[in-house]
Amino acid sequence: MDWNNIIYPALSIGGLGIIFALGLGIAAKKFAVDVDPRIPQVRDILPGANCGGCGYAGCDAFAKAVVEGEALPSGCPVGGSSCAENIAALLGIESSGEGKQIAYVKCQGTCDKAREKYAYDGVMDCKNANFLQGHGSKACEYGCLGLGSCVRACMFDAIHIVDGIAVVDEEKCTSCGMCIGACPKSLIELVPYDSKVRVECHSTNKGKEVKLSCDVGCIGCRLCTKVCEFDAIHVDNNLATIDYEKCTACMKCVEKCPTNAITVKEKE
Repeated sequence: MDWNNIIYPALSIGGLGIIFALGLGIAAKKFAVDVDPRIPQVRDILPGANCGGCGYAGCDAFAKAVVEGEALPSGCPVGGSSCAENIAALLGIESSGEGKQIAYVKCQGTCDKAREKYAYDGVMDCKNANFLQGHGSKACEYGCLGLGSCVRACMFDAIHIVDGIAVVDEEKCTSCGMCIGACPKSLIELVPYDSKVRVECHSTNKGKEVKLSCDVGCIGCRLCTKVCEFDAIHVDNNLATIDYEKCTACMKCVEKCPTNAITVKEKE
């Protein structure tokens, strides 16, 4: 056996390996990107849902934005106030102190209260159904279609279809906003968790048309605005909306509403 046929190739390969390793080591140092050590620390505080509810492409991007001052510590809807406080303490800044928010569906047109224009027998997807004539089978073009697109978008099992409409489990909701993006009717929005009074309608149709399609829709009668002593409820474009900064939950608007479109959410 000629040992030279083994030794020389082995030395060549070994030499090339050393040269490449040195090259990679030098390149790694030359092109290294300095990472603020606080970014992974903030990342560790976050719950790691990677839901995008903060508006950034995942928890890593949000952590970087917070450290660089582009996002508030309270920007993670899943982490809530405790997460915000921990991030603020790490960064040595004050937390904004924003309270917990939850999603709510601005429709209570259940099967027995809302009329249907026709029997829908298509794909169980709200966006597909919304493309049909009249924006779905509901007589109210603003009403919840109840086909569950928001349910499938929720990663926290916090929204379900009950009696034909979407209903949020407020204790499970993390306000990530995924259900909001899934609703083609823009029926879901975030409100303060502690808020009690809600307008559960999104229709801007005139009163007569609302009554023809639903028993519990807002008819824009303005009786609620007349009884409110705190300027906390207004009617714009035939629809009542509540200013939660001013609302004291005195319940006078709830008592006065002739269609029960304004409701009270009692916490258990």
